Amino acid sequence: MRNEGIGSWPARRARKTPHRTALIHDGSTITYGELHRRVLQLAHALRTLGVQRGDRVGYLGPNHPSFLETLFATGAIGAVFVPLNTRLAAPEIGYQLADSGVSVLIHAPTHAPLVDSLRATTDVRVHVALADPSPFAVDYAEMMRAAPKDPLDEPVAPDDLCLIMYTSGTTGRPKGAALTHANLTWNALNVLVDTDLIADETALVSAPLFHTAALNMLTLPVLLKGGACVLVPAFTPDSTFELIERHRVTFMFGVPTMFNELARSPKWPAADLTSLRLLTCGGSPVPTSLIETYAARGLTFLQGYGMTEAAPGTLFLDAAHAVTKTGSAGVPHFFTDVRVVGPDGADVTPGEPGEVLVNGPHVMAGYWGLPDQSAAVLRDGWFHTGDLAVLDEDGYAFITDRLKDMIISGGENIYPAEVEKAIAADPDVLDCAVIGVPDPTWGEVGRAVVIPRPGSGLTPARVIDGLRGALASYKIPKSVVFADELPRNAAGKILKSRLRDLHG
Repeated sequence: MRNEGIGSWPARRARKTPHRTALIHDGSTITYGELHRRVLQLAHALRTLGVQRGDRVGYLGPNHPSFLETLFATGAIGAVFVPLNTRLAAPEIGYQLADSGVSVLIHAPTHAPLVDSLRATTDVRVHVALADPSPFAVDYAEMMRAAPKDPLDEPVAPDDLCLIMYTSGTTGRPKGAALTHANLTWNALNVLVDTDLIADETALVSAPLFHTAALNMLTLPVLLKGGACVLVPAFTPDSTFELIERHRVTFMFGVPTMFNELARSPKWPAADLTSLRLLTCGGSPVPTSLIETYAARGLTFLQGYGMTEAAPGTLFLDAAHAVTKTGSAGVPHFFTDVRVVGPDGADVTPGEPGEVLVNGPHVMAGYWGLPDQSAAVLRDGWFHTGDLAVLDEDGYAFITDRLKDMIISGGENIYPAEVEKAIAADPDVLDCAVIGVPDPTWGEVGRAVVIPRPGSGLTPARVIDGLRGALASYKIPKSVVFADELPRNAAGKILKSRLRDLHG
Protein backbone atom coordinates (compact mmCIF):
# COMPACT_ATOMS: atom_id res chain seq x y z
CA MET A 1 0.00 0.00 0.00
CA ARG A 2 1.12 3.54 -0.75
CA ASN A 3 -0.93 4.85 2.17
CA GLU A 4 1.21 4.50 5.30
CA GLY A 5 -1.20 6.44 7.51
CA ILE A 6 -4.23 5.91 9.72
CA GLY A 7 -6.53 5.91 6.68
CA SER A 8 -5.12 2.55 5.57
CA TRP A 9 -5.94 0.78 8.85
CA PRO A 10 -9.44 -0.43 7.87
CA ALA A 11 -8.07 -1.93 4.65
CA ARG A 12 -5.13 -3.56 6.41
CA ARG A 13 -7.38 -4.98 9.14
CA ALA A 14 -10.05 -6.11 6.64
CA ARG A 15 -7.55 -8.25 4.73
CA LYS A 16 -6.65 -10.03 7.98
CA THR A 17 -9.94 -10.28 9.91
CA PRO A 18 -12.82 -9.08 7.70
CA HIS A 19 -15.51 -10.98 9.62
CA ARG A 20 -14.52 -9.93 13.13
CA THR A 21 -16.55 -7.25 14.86
CA ALA A 22 -14.98 -3.80 14.81
CA LEU A 23 -17.74 -1.55 16.17
CA ILE A 24 -20.89 -2.06 18.22
CA HIS A 25 -23.41 0.78 18.44
CA ASP A 26 -27.06 1.00 19.38
CA GLY A 27 -27.62 -2.75 19.03
CA SER A 28 -25.92 -3.11 15.62
CA THR A 29 -22.45 -4.35 14.71
CA ILE A 30 -20.00 -3.38 11.99
CA THR A 31 -17.33 -5.88 10.94
CA TYR A 32 -13.88 -4.87 9.80
CA GLY A 33 -14.85 -5.74 6.23
CA GLU A 34 -17.92 -3.51 6.47
CA LEU A 35 -15.92 -0.71 8.09
CA HIS A 36 -13.43 -0.84 5.22
CA ARG A 37 -16.23 -0.62 2.62
CA ARG A 38 -17.91 2.29 4.42
CA VAL A 39 -14.63 4.16 4.75
CA LEU A 40 -14.00 3.73 1.01
CA GLN A 41 -17.47 5.07 0.21
CA LEU A 42 -17.04 8.07 2.48
CA ALA A 43 -13.59 8.80 1.05
CA HIS A 44 -15.05 8.88 -2.47
CA ALA A 45 -18.00 10.98 -1.24
CA LEU A 46 -15.68 13.53 0.35
CA ARG A 47 -13.76 13.82 -2.92
CA THR A 48 -17.08 14.42 -4.69
CA LEU A 49 -17.69 17.27 -2.24
CA GLY A 50 -14.40 18.80 -3.32
CA VAL A 51 -12.18 17.71 -0.43
CA GLN A 52 -8.53 17.55 -1.52
CA ARG A 53 -5.24 16.67 0.13
CA GLY A 54 -4.64 18.84 3.19
CA ASP A 55 -8.23 20.12 3.38
CA ARG A 56 -9.82 20.02 6.82
CA VAL A 57 -12.99 18.02 7.54
CA GLY A 58 -14.75 18.69 10.84
CA TYR A 59 -16.96 16.41 12.90
CA LEU A 60 -19.41 17.55 15.58
CA GLY A 61 -21.45 14.96 17.42
CA PRO A 62 -21.45 12.32 20.18
CA ASN A 63 -19.71 8.96 19.89
CA HIS A 64 -20.94 7.21 16.75
CA PRO A 65 -19.44 4.95 14.04
CA SER A 66 -19.50 7.90 11.63
CA PHE A 67 -16.88 9.65 13.79
CA LEU A 68 -14.37 6.89 13.08
CA GLU A 69 -15.51 6.53 9.46
CA THR A 70 -14.73 10.22 8.98
CA LEU A 71 -11.33 9.96 10.68
CA PHE A 72 -10.29 7.01 8.49
CA ALA A 73 -11.83 8.44 5.28
CA THR A 74 -10.02 11.76 5.62
CA GLY A 75 -6.82 9.82 6.21
CA ALA A 76 -7.51 7.69 3.14
CA ILE A 77 -7.45 10.74 0.84
CA GLY A 78 -4.73 12.72 2.60
CA ALA A 79 -7.14 15.22 4.17
CA VAL A 80 -7.12 16.35 7.82
CA PHE A 81 -9.69 15.42 10.47
CA VAL A 82 -10.88 18.02 13.01
CA PRO A 83 -12.93 16.54 15.91
CA LEU A 84 -14.94 19.20 17.74
CA ASN A 85 -15.94 19.26 21.39
CA THR A 86 -19.71 18.79 21.62
CA ARG A 87 -19.81 20.56 24.98
CA LEU A 88 -18.66 23.91 23.61
CA ALA A 89 -20.91 26.88 22.95
CA ALA A 90 -21.53 28.21 19.44
CA PRO A 91 -18.87 30.98 19.59
CA GLU A 92 -16.25 28.45 20.73
CA ILE A 93 -17.16 26.03 17.92
CA GLY A 94 -17.13 28.93 15.48
CA TYR A 95 -13.64 29.91 16.57
CA GLN A 96 -12.27 26.39 16.02
CA LEU A 97 -13.96 26.07 12.62
CA ALA A 98 -12.44 29.35 11.50
CA ASP A 99 -9.03 28.69 13.07
CA SER A 100 -8.66 25.27 11.44
CA GLY A 101 -10.26 26.32 8.13
CA VAL A 102 -12.76 23.44 8.03
CA SER A 103 -14.31 23.22 4.56
CA VAL A 104 -16.73 20.32 5.17
CA LEU A 105 -18.51 19.81 8.50
CA ILE A 106 -20.29 16.58 9.41
CA HIS A 107 -22.70 17.02 12.31
CA ALA A 108 -25.16 15.01 14.37
CA PRO A 109 -28.85 16.05 14.60
CA THR A 110 -28.29 17.05 18.23
CA HIS A 111 -26.12 19.92 16.99
CA ALA A 112 -28.09 20.99 13.91
CA PRO A 113 -29.43 24.21 15.53
CA LEU A 114 -25.92 25.22 16.65
CA VAL A 115 -24.48 24.54 13.19
CA ASP A 116 -27.31 26.46 11.55
CA SER A 117 -26.59 29.46 13.78
CA LEU A 118 -22.96 29.51 12.60
CA ARG A 119 -23.56 29.30 8.84
CA ALA A 120 -23.45 33.05 8.30
CA THR A 121 -20.24 33.58 10.28
CA THR A 122 -18.05 30.66 9.15
CA ASP A 123 -16.49 29.68 5.82
CA VAL A 124 -17.63 26.04 5.89
CA ARG A 125 -18.47 25.17 2.25
CA VAL A 126 -20.53 22.02 2.80
CA HIS A 127 -22.56 20.79 5.75
CA VAL A 128 -23.35 17.09 6.05
CA ALA A 129 -26.06 15.88 8.46
CA LEU A 130 -26.00 12.40 9.96
CA ALA A 131 -29.81 12.43 10.15
CA ASP A 132 -32.77 14.76 9.60
CA PRO A 133 -30.90 17.01 7.15
CA SER A 134 -32.05 20.60 6.81
CA PRO A 135 -32.30 22.27 3.38
CA PHE A 136 -28.70 23.49 3.63
CA ALA A 137 -27.17 20.10 4.57
CA VAL A 138 -26.24 17.00 2.59
CA ASP A 139 -27.70 13.74 3.92
CA TYR A 140 -24.88 11.46 5.17
CA ALA A 141 -26.72 8.19 4.47
CA GLU A 142 -27.77 9.25 0.96
CA MET A 143 -24.26 10.48 0.22
CA MET A 144 -22.82 7.12 1.30
CA ARG A 145 -25.32 5.12 -0.77
CA ALA A 146 -24.46 7.08 -3.90
CA ALA A 147 -20.70 6.74 -3.45
CA PRO A 148 -18.65 4.02 -5.21
CA LYS A 149 -16.73 1.31 -3.38
CA ASP A 150 -13.74 1.32 -5.73
CA PRO A 151 -10.32 0.64 -4.21
CA LEU A 152 -8.37 3.71 -3.23
CA ASP A 153 -4.71 4.00 -2.29
CA GLU A 154 -3.68 7.63 -2.00
CA PRO A 155 0.01 8.09 -1.11
CA VAL A 156 0.11 9.25 2.51
CA ALA A 157 3.37 9.50 4.43
CA PRO A 158 3.71 8.90 8.17
CA ASP A 159 4.72 12.53 8.76
CA ASP A 160 1.70 13.92 6.89
CA LEU A 161 -0.83 15.74 9.05
CA CYS A 162 -3.66 13.47 10.22
CA LEU A 163 -5.77 15.53 12.61
CA ILE A 164 -6.01 18.83 14.44
CA MET A 165 -7.14 18.22 18.01
CA TYR A 166 -7.80 21.27 20.11
CA THR A 167 -6.33 21.39 23.59
CA SER A 168 -8.59 21.39 26.61
CA GLY A 169 -8.27 25.13 26.95
CA THR A 170 -8.09 25.48 30.74
CA THR A 171 -6.88 29.04 30.14
CA GLY A 172 -7.30 31.29 27.12
CA ARG A 173 -8.28 30.13 23.64
CA PRO A 174 -7.61 26.47 22.84
CA LYS A 175 -4.77 25.70 20.44
CA GLY A 176 -4.94 23.09 17.72
CA ALA A 177 -2.36 20.36 18.23
CA ALA A 178 -1.23 19.23 14.77
CA LEU A 179 -0.86 15.45 15.00
CA THR A 180 0.62 13.35 12.22
CA HIS A 181 -0.21 9.80 11.20
CA ALA A 182 3.09 8.74 12.78
CA ASN A 183 2.17 10.48 16.04
CA LEU A 184 -1.03 8.43 16.36
CA THR A 185 0.59 5.20 15.23
CA TRP A 186 3.50 5.41 17.68
CA ASN A 187 1.13 6.33 20.50
CA ALA A 188 -1.00 3.26 19.70
CA LEU A 189 2.13 1.11 19.70
CA ASN A 190 3.02 2.44 23.14
CA VAL A 191 -0.41 1.37 24.39
CA LEU A 192 -0.07 -2.09 22.83
CA VAL A 193 3.31 -2.60 24.47
CA ASP A 194 2.47 -1.25 27.91
CA THR A 195 -1.07 -2.59 28.41
CA ASP A 196 -0.76 -5.99 26.71
CA LEU A 197 -3.88 -5.65 24.55
CA ILE A 198 -5.21 -8.83 22.95
CA ALA A 199 -7.17 -9.41 19.74
CA ASP A 200 -10.25 -10.48 21.72
CA GLU A 201 -10.46 -7.15 23.55
CA THR A 202 -13.89 -5.55 23.86
CA ALA A 203 -13.61 -1.89 24.81
CA LEU A 204 -16.38 0.29 26.17
CA VAL A 205 -16.00 3.78 24.69
CA SER A 206 -18.23 6.05 26.76
CA ALA A 207 -15.77 8.91 27.25
CA PRO A 208 -16.08 11.33 24.29
CA LEU A 209 -14.05 10.49 21.21
CA PHE A 210 -13.16 14.16 20.70
CA HIS A 211 -11.08 13.72 23.87
CA THR A 212 -7.58 12.49 23.07
CA ALA A 213 -7.56 9.70 25.68
CA ALA A 214 -10.79 8.04 24.51
CA LEU A 215 -9.67 8.13 20.88
CA ASN A 216 -5.93 7.53 21.09
CA MET A 217 -5.45 5.55 24.32
CA LEU A 218 -8.48 3.29 23.93
CA THR A 219 -10.23 3.16 20.56
CA LEU A 220 -7.39 3.30 18.04
CA PRO A 221 -5.12 0.80 19.86
CA VAL A 222 -8.03 -1.68 20.14
CA LEU A 223 -8.88 -1.32 16.44
CA LEU A 224 -5.21 -1.67 15.50
CA LYS A 225 -5.10 -4.94 17.43
CA GLY A 226 -8.36 -6.17 15.90
CA GLY A 227 -10.66 -5.96 18.91
CA ALA A 228 -14.17 -4.54 19.19
CA CYS A 229 -15.27 -1.11 20.42
CA VAL A 230 -18.68 -0.52 21.97
CA LEU A 231 -19.57 3.09 21.19
CA VAL A 232 -22.06 4.91 23.41
CA PRO A 233 -23.01 8.59 23.13
CA ALA A 234 -22.64 9.41 26.81
CA PHE A 235 -21.62 7.90 30.12
CA THR A 236 -24.18 6.92 32.75
CA PRO A 237 -23.56 4.43 35.58
CA ASP A 238 -26.64 2.34 34.86
CA SER A 239 -25.93 1.92 31.15
CA THR A 240 -22.26 1.19 31.89
CA PHE A 241 -23.11 -1.72 34.18
CA GLU A 242 -25.58 -3.09 31.64
CA LEU A 243 -23.18 -2.83 28.70
CA ILE A 244 -20.29 -4.41 30.59
CA GLU A 245 -22.42 -7.45 31.36
CA ARG A 246 -24.13 -7.72 27.97
CA HIS A 247 -20.99 -7.39 25.83
CA ARG A 248 -18.54 -8.90 28.33
CA VAL A 249 -16.46 -5.73 28.20
CA THR A 250 -12.78 -6.28 28.98
CA PHE A 251 -11.34 -2.77 28.68
CA MET A 252 -12.60 0.69 29.56
CA PHE A 253 -11.21 4.17 30.06
CA GLY A 254 -12.57 6.92 32.24
CA VAL A 255 -11.69 9.92 34.35
CA PRO A 256 -11.83 9.51 38.16
CA THR A 257 -15.25 11.17 38.33
CA MET A 258 -16.75 8.44 36.11
CA PHE A 259 -15.27 5.61 38.15
CA ASN A 260 -16.39 7.30 41.35
CA GLU A 261 -19.97 7.51 40.05
CA LEU A 262 -19.91 3.78 39.32
CA ALA A 263 -18.65 2.97 42.82
CA ARG A 264 -21.32 5.16 44.43
CA SER A 265 -24.17 3.64 42.43
CA PRO A 266 -26.66 1.40 44.28
CA LYS A 267 -25.97 -1.20 41.56
CA TRP A 268 -22.26 -1.39 42.39
CA PRO A 269 -22.36 -4.25 44.96
CA ALA A 270 -24.24 -6.65 42.66
CA ALA A 271 -22.86 -5.56 39.29
CA ASP A 272 -21.23 -8.29 37.20
CA LEU A 273 -17.72 -6.97 36.50
CA THR A 274 -16.04 -10.34 36.02
CA SER A 275 -15.21 -9.70 32.36
CA LEU A 276 -13.22 -6.51 33.06
CA ARG A 277 -9.48 -6.93 32.59
CA LEU A 278 -8.17 -3.41 32.01
CA LEU A 279 -9.23 -0.15 33.64
CA THR A 280 -7.29 2.89 32.51
CA CYS A 281 -7.76 6.28 34.09
CA GLY A 282 -6.53 9.74 33.20
CA GLY A 283 -7.29 13.41 33.60
CA SER A 284 -6.24 13.52 37.26
CA PRO A 285 -4.79 11.09 39.83
CA VAL A 286 -7.08 8.37 41.19
CA PRO A 287 -7.72 8.88 44.93
CA THR A 288 -6.38 6.11 47.16
CA SER A 289 -9.85 5.42 48.54
CA LEU A 290 -11.16 4.78 45.01
CA ILE A 291 -8.23 2.45 44.25
CA GLU A 292 -9.09 0.48 47.39
CA THR A 293 -12.79 0.33 46.48
CA TYR A 294 -12.00 -1.20 43.09
CA ALA A 295 -9.29 -3.46 44.52
CA ALA A 296 -11.98 -4.98 46.77
CA ARG A 297 -13.71 -6.09 43.54
CA GLY A 298 -10.44 -7.49 42.16
CA LEU A 299 -9.91 -4.55 39.79
CA THR A 300 -6.72 -2.53 39.37
CA PHE A 301 -6.36 0.89 37.79
CA LEU A 302 -3.74 1.54 35.15
CA GLN A 303 -2.99 5.23 35.49
CA GLY A 304 -1.02 7.54 33.32
CA TYR A 305 -0.18 11.08 32.38
CA GLY A 306 -0.29 12.74 29.04
CA MET A 307 -1.43 15.70 27.00
CA THR A 308 -3.03 16.34 23.63
CA GLU A 309 0.31 17.56 22.28
CA ALA A 310 1.82 14.10 22.87
CA ALA A 311 -1.09 12.17 21.31
CA PRO A 312 -1.32 11.80 24.45
CA GLY A 313 0.53 8.98 26.28
CA THR A 314 3.65 10.08 28.16
CA LEU A 315 3.93 8.36 31.56
CA PHE A 316 2.34 5.05 32.53
CA LEU A 317 1.89 3.28 35.87
CA ASP A 318 1.45 -0.47 35.43
CA ALA A 319 -0.67 -2.77 37.56
CA ALA A 320 2.34 -4.20 39.41
CA HIS A 321 3.07 -0.78 40.94
CA ALA A 322 -0.48 0.56 41.27
CA VAL A 323 -0.35 0.24 45.06
CA THR A 324 3.36 0.61 45.88
CA LYS A 325 3.57 3.77 43.75
CA THR A 326 0.14 5.19 44.52
CA GLY A 327 -0.08 8.80 43.41
CA SER A 328 2.61 8.38 40.78
CA ALA A 329 2.00 8.80 37.06
CA GLY A 330 4.59 6.09 36.44
CA VAL A 331 7.55 5.91 34.08
CA PRO A 332 7.78 6.86 30.39
CA HIS A 333 5.97 4.76 27.80
CA PHE A 334 8.19 2.38 25.84
CA PHE A 335 8.84 4.72 22.89
CA THR A 336 8.92 7.88 25.02
CA ASP A 337 11.64 9.83 26.80
CA VAL A 338 10.92 12.18 29.70
CA ARG A 339 13.13 14.61 31.59
CA VAL A 340 12.36 16.69 34.68
CA VAL A 341 14.41 19.87 34.64
CA GLY A 342 14.98 22.94 36.79
CA PRO A 343 14.93 26.59 35.67
CA ASP A 344 18.51 26.22 34.39
CA GLY A 345 17.51 23.36 32.08
CA ALA A 346 19.50 20.75 34.04
CA ASP A 347 17.92 17.52 35.26
CA VAL A 348 16.74 17.79 38.85
CA THR A 349 17.68 15.33 41.58
CA PRO A 350 15.07 12.95 43.08
CA GLY A 351 12.65 14.79 45.32
CA GLU A 352 13.22 18.15 43.66
CA PRO A 353 10.37 19.62 41.56
CA GLY A 354 11.00 20.51 37.95
CA GLU A 355 9.27 20.92 34.61
CA VAL A 356 8.32 17.82 32.58
CA LEU A 357 9.89 17.63 29.11
CA VAL A 358 8.81 14.99 26.58
CA ASN A 359 10.49 13.57 23.49
CA GLY A 360 9.24 10.82 21.20
CA PRO A 361 7.74 10.01 17.79
CA HIS A 362 4.25 10.68 19.21
CA VAL A 363 4.90 14.36 20.04
CA MET A 364 2.99 16.78 17.81
CA ALA A 365 4.41 18.63 14.84
CA GLY A 366 3.32 21.93 16.42
CA TYR A 367 0.30 24.12 17.04
CA TRP A 368 -1.82 24.75 13.96
CA GLY A 369 -1.12 28.22 12.58
CA LEU A 370 0.92 29.30 15.61
CA PRO A 371 4.64 29.12 14.73
CA ASP A 372 5.77 31.33 17.62
CA GLN A 373 3.85 29.36 20.26
CA SER A 374 5.05 26.11 18.68
CA ALA A 375 8.67 27.26 18.88
CA ALA A 376 8.16 28.30 22.50
CA VAL A 377 7.24 24.77 23.61
CA LEU A 378 9.19 22.63 21.10
CA ARG A 379 12.83 23.36 21.84
CA ASP A 380 15.91 21.27 21.09
CA GLY A 381 13.76 18.24 20.32
CA TRP A 382 11.82 18.39 23.58
CA PHE A 383 8.22 19.42 24.26
CA HIS A 384 8.05 21.68 27.33
CA THR A 385 4.79 20.73 29.03
CA GLY A 386 4.52 23.46 31.65
CA ASP A 387 3.75 20.74 34.20
CA LEU A 388 5.75 20.21 37.38
CA ALA A 389 6.80 16.80 38.65
CA VAL A 390 8.99 15.16 41.25
CA LEU A 391 10.92 11.94 40.58
CA ASP A 392 11.47 9.37 43.31
CA GLU A 393 14.65 7.31 43.67
CA ASP A 394 13.23 4.66 41.30
CA GLY A 395 12.49 7.15 38.53
CA TYR A 396 8.72 7.22 39.06
CA ALA A 397 7.21 10.63 38.38
CA PHE A 398 4.71 12.37 40.64
CA ILE A 399 2.94 15.23 38.86
CA THR A 400 2.63 18.09 41.29
CA ASP A 401 1.10 21.00 39.39
CA ARG A 402 1.07 23.36 36.48
CA LEU A 403 3.84 25.96 36.63
CA LYS A 404 1.24 28.68 36.32
CA ASP A 405 -0.87 27.23 39.18
CA MET A 406 1.99 27.24 41.68
CA ILE A 407 1.33 29.59 44.61
CA ILE A 408 4.23 31.75 45.85
CA SER A 409 3.52 32.77 49.43
CA GLY A 410 6.13 34.83 51.25
CA GLY A 411 8.81 33.51 48.90
CA GLU A 412 7.83 29.88 49.50
CA ASN A 413 6.49 27.70 46.65
CA ILE A 414 3.18 25.94 47.35
CA TYR A 415 2.06 23.19 44.98
CA PRO A 416 -1.75 22.96 45.13
CA ALA A 417 -1.82 19.27 44.20
CA GLU A 418 0.10 18.38 47.37
CA VAL A 419 -2.38 20.32 49.50
CA GLU A 420 -5.37 18.90 47.62
CA LYS A 421 -4.15 15.36 48.25
CA ALA A 422 -3.91 16.05 51.98
CA ILE A 423 -7.41 17.58 52.10
CA ALA A 424 -8.89 14.70 50.08
CA ALA A 425 -7.65 12.23 52.72
CA ASP A 426 -10.62 13.30 54.86
CA PRO A 427 -13.46 10.86 54.03
CA ASP A 428 -15.97 13.71 54.36
CA VAL A 429 -14.36 15.54 51.43
CA LEU A 430 -15.83 14.47 48.09
CA ASP A 431 -13.66 16.75 46.00
CA CYS A 432 -11.44 19.79 46.43
CA ALA A 433 -9.17 22.24 44.68
CA VAL A 434 -6.72 24.84 45.97
CA ILE A 435 -6.13 28.24 44.38
CA GLY A 436 -4.02 31.26 45.28
CA VAL A 437 -5.68 34.48 46.43
CA PRO A 438 -4.06 37.88 47.07
CA ASP A 439 -2.80 38.63 50.59
CA PRO A 440 -1.41 41.99 51.80
CA THR A 441 1.25 40.34 53.95
CA TRP A 442 2.36 37.26 52.02
CA GLY A 443 1.51 38.38 48.50
CA GLU A 444 -0.51 35.22 47.96
CA VAL A 445 -2.03 32.51 50.16
CA GLY A 446 -3.95 29.34 49.52
CA ARG A 447 -7.73 29.00 49.49
CA ALA A 448 -9.37 25.57 49.43
CA VAL A 449 -12.64 25.04 47.56
CA VAL A 450 -14.22 21.92 49.00
CA ILE A 451 -17.25 19.79 48.18
CA PRO A 452 -18.31 18.25 51.53
CA ARG A 453 -20.04 14.91 51.86
CA PRO A 454 -23.76 15.69 52.42
CA GLY A 455 -24.77 15.39 56.08
CA SER A 456 -21.19 15.01 57.27
CA GLY A 457 -21.14 18.17 59.38
CA LEU A 458 -17.78 19.12 57.88
CA THR A 459 -16.75 22.71 58.63
CA PRO A 460 -14.03 24.96 57.13
CA ALA A 461 -12.27 25.02 60.50
CA ARG A 462 -12.16 21.23 60.61
CA VAL A 463 -10.62 21.08 57.13
CA ILE A 464 -7.82 23.40 58.22
CA ASP A 465 -7.32 21.66 61.57
CA GLY A 466 -6.99 18.33 59.77
CA LEU A 467 -3.94 19.61 57.92
CA ARG A 468 -1.97 20.70 60.96
CA GLY A 469 0.99 18.43 61.40
CA ALA A 470 0.52 16.94 57.95
CA LEU A 471 1.74 19.99 56.03
CA ALA A 472 4.08 22.85 56.74
CA SER A 473 2.12 25.77 58.15
CA TYR A 474 2.74 27.98 55.10
CA LYS A 475 1.14 25.34 52.86
CA ILE A 476 -2.10 25.17 54.85
CA PRO A 477 -4.84 27.24 53.16
CA LYS A 478 -5.77 30.38 55.04
CA SER A 479 -9.42 30.02 54.03
CA VAL A 480 -11.88 27.32 52.99
CA VAL A 481 -15.08 27.76 51.00
CA PHE A 482 -17.67 25.07 50.31
CA ALA A 483 -19.16 24.52 46.83
CA ASP A 484 -21.63 22.17 45.17
CA GLU A 485 -19.31 21.39 42.25
CA LEU A 486 -15.95 22.22 40.72
CA PRO A 487 -15.78 23.51 37.14
CA ARG A 488 -14.13 20.96 34.83
CA ASN A 489 -13.38 20.68 31.14
CA ALA A 490 -14.28 17.74 28.89
CA ALA A 491 -11.13 15.89 29.96
CA GLY A 492 -12.18 16.06 33.61
CA LYS A 493 -9.50 18.59 34.55
CA ILE A 494 -10.44 21.33 36.98
CA LEU A 495 -10.62 24.74 35.34
CA LYS A 496 -8.48 26.69 37.78
CA SER A 497 -9.05 29.98 35.94
CA ARG A 498 -12.81 29.55 36.24
CA LEU A 499 -12.41 28.50 39.87
CA ARG A 500 -10.52 31.71 40.57
CA ASP A 501 -13.32 33.71 38.97
CA LEU A 502 -15.89 31.99 41.18
CA HIS A 503 -14.02 31.78 44.47
CA GLY A 504 -10.82 33.83 44.18
